[in-house]
Amino acid sequence: MAPSEGVYMTDAETETPDVLVLRNGTHGMPVEQYAAAIRERLPNTTVELARTPAQERAAIENARFVTGMTLDEDLLSAAANLEVFACAYAGTGHLPLDTLEQRHVTVTNASGVHGPNIGEHVLGAILRFARCFHVGARQQRRREWRHYKAHELQGSTVTIVGLGAIGQAVCERLEPFGVETIGVRYSPEKGGPTDEVLGFDGEAFDETLARTDYLVLACPLTETTRGLVDHEAFVTIDPDAVLINIARGPVVDTDALVDALRSNWIRGASLDVTDPEPLPEDHPLWTFENVQITPHNAGHTPKYYERLADIVAENVRRVADDPSATLENQVMP
Repeated sequence: MAPSEGVYMTDAETETPDVLVLRNGTHGMPVEQYAAAIRERLPNTTVELARTPAQERAAIENARFVTGMTLDEDLLSAAANLEVFACAYAGTGHLPLDTLEQRHVTVTNASGVHGPNIGEHVLGAILRFARCFHVGARQQRRREWRHYKAHELQGSTVTIVGLGAIGQAVCERLEPFGVETIGVRYSPEKGGPTDEVLGFDGEAFDETLARTDYLVLACPLTETTRGLVDHEAFVTIDPDAVLINIARGPVVDTDALVDALRSNWIRGASLDVTDPEPLPEDHPLWTFENVQITPHNAGHTPKYYERLADIVAENVRRVADDPSATLENQVMP
């Protein structure tokens, strides 16, 4: 069977592939699908999938272009000729970035791959709380035919913290709903798709919280954003507001969130990420009826590998045309 039909190649078949795919998959999808998607886009390129630790270590020795979910120090030490590592996640904080920089390895990420699916996840969470579907579901389980109060999304203020690909996707999907949008980013002078754009300045951010109905966290975890939504933020935010976190768990102070829920300082929360993660079975966040918890699942999409392969294939072409070219989604150097 030919490589284009989705079978990985062994070391005997190729000593130095044009593209090496590491063995870890994601979202429960076989990594073979990722390799096959790259081959489909690069029919004249040798794409090898290393399916065991031994195959990874042998194949990476001479590989110049490698892609995968992660790359640890041990495996990196065996990569004598590595020039590009295409990370299959949007975040790269789990990589040995200092060593990669010292080795002058170009690193790209999967930014933009999650835009449609996470955008839909956020929109679904907002509509769930706007129309109080969680209340209807509870009454359905109890077989109670009883009217309950709901809300309207139209006319609400949605604050989106982080205006990268995901934040922009959220904003695009909110456009038909007649809401006011506020974007928060590190460089507000760059503007954005929201009605207003501001930075992380304390006073401006506090004023925004005070008029926010839905607070969407779509930012990376940095020193600035760690603990951004803390006790003071929950005291400041409108008590009818809903928190939606699809960023990283530590952007929210978990103890402060539990206190806010117990004290009715917010209307509810939709959490795709938590701190700690996974959330322990005995954690109080499981017990709140106005908290929606999904297991870091907003990123799941059946088109993940397809979108990722588009980025990787384009960068393979760029490197082939010009080894010094700037790559799509290049994060370093």
